[in-house]
Amino acid sequence: MNQPGSYWYHSHLDGQYPDGFRGPLIVQDPESPYIDKYDEELVITLSDWYHDEMPGLIKRFLSVTNPTGAEPVPNSALMNDTQNLQIQVEPGKTYLMRFINMAAFAAQYVWIEGHTFRIVEVDGVWTEEAEADLIYVSAAQRYSVLLTAKDDTSTNFAINGAMDADLFDRFPEGLNANVTSFLVYDPSAPMPTPSLVDEYNEFDDHTLVPYDRESLLENPDYSFKLDMKMDNLGDGVNYAFMNDITYVRPKVPSLFTALTTGAEASNPAVYGINTNTFVLQQNQVIEIILNNHDPGKHPFHLHGHYFQCVVRGEENTNDYNPENATLPEIPMKRDTWVVRPNGHIVMRFRADNPGAWLFHCHIEWHVDSGLTVTFIEVRMSHFPLSQSTSILTHCGTRHLSYCNLPSPSQQTTTPHAMLLTPTPNSKPRVTPQAGRLISSTSREHTLARRHYQKTSQREVLWRWSSVSWRRCWVLRRWYGMVLVSWRKRSKLLSW
Repeated sequence: MNQPGSYWYHSHLDGQYPDGFRGPLIVQDPESPYIDKYDEELVITLSDWYHDEMPGLIKRFLSVTNPTGAEPVPNSALMNDTQNLQIQVEPGKTYLMRFINMAAFAAQYVWIEGHTFRIVEVDGVWTEEAEADLIYVSAAQRYSVLLTAKDDTSTNFAINGAMDADLFDRFPEGLNANVTSFLVYDPSAPMPTPSLVDEYNEFDDHTLVPYDRESLLENPDYSFKLDMKMDNLGDGVNYAFMNDITYVRPKVPSLFTALTTGAEASNPAVYGINTNTFVLQQNQVIEIILNNHDPGKHPFHLHGHYFQCVVRGEENTNDYNPENATLPEIPMKRDTWVVRPNGHIVMRFRADNPGAWLFHCHIEWHVDSGLTVTFIEVRMSHFPLSQSTSILTHCGTRHLSYCNLPSPSQQTTTPHAMLLTPTPNSKPRVTPQAGRLISSTSREHTLARRHYQKTSQREVLWRWSSVSWRRCWVLRRWYGMVLVSWRKRSKLLSW
């Protein structure tokens, strides 16, 4: 294990983690540069909470009745899964406080009244000390800070968390967007009433310097652009898109595909069009240019790597233009970074960790609506698999049929890798077979989404039937046809 720091475990399957499948995961570092600078360690989780469970909320969110894609607003904010938490401290001692945001949606502004602190770690990356009095912690981000307690024990102080209401399409009546805990010097003294603030002047994480002072990775081997947006498909539902593709979970997990397809593991087509897969070669320097075509903030998270935070555009600066950018000599590193509304971010990392990794917005609603791409880091010596393994027995020989793709011997003269492998600053993808753009409104895209969605038969029938209902009314009006059997769902019989 060579990745010490502040982490958390959670499940993205069907929105499980907002219902409670989540928790902090701390990897201690015996060689921490700050190991002798604090007396005790505290872990404080930040989260939002919904009174309703996720299956029902997701169904209402991804619905024709929610065409704007308004995300459900949480009912409350929590610290360590509670409110009014009291944390006992001793005068003069220094504490390493690990703040971990495990929220489904809401970022939090965090500050401790009457105190400043020094940031020393973000997302598992040690940093040079940076003094701050207020930090912005998005979903999935982590901050470790050093706080030295006061010598005076006569007063207790509030630890304040405030959900970022700018993320909400609406602010429900009666919602308390704040959560308060207390730094307790004297348990017998009263707990203070939190003070009001006029504005949030959060610390700019882009100014942090990693402790190892790694220089900017120069001359990327592979630079590509991801344009993200929210839009509606033909079923009336609002989805999220990267380069006009909305992610759909494949029937065969991408890691199994990489393990069972041999030389075809470097062919993006075998993972499915709607997994939005990019194949990266071992030790390449990768540059991601992400342009946010949405008027909202998005915390983007990369699995399997830290990335260098190279450029972040301000709100409404639109697409990245390298001619207007000044690159840092020693950029900050982390694994989750917020892109501003209608802004952009540029990240670089080295592809030195073979495997299948997701890059996605860590607002769980946007994971559910498809704001994800897949990175496959290829080094075939890392993908050995015996013919006797259960994985290969389960899906290896049937993988291409699962994905509805021809076997290598049946493929035509145009190799699939040429169809789907992105090129630097690539344009939207085109299928040579049809010569048409795979866009958010194409029929092929809609059918692909239905095909690759791993879902129950009942859900598939419901999706088809919802379309058939609308078609039925048109047919009934013009041709006098009626829907004779709801139980048979999408089948129409004419009289």
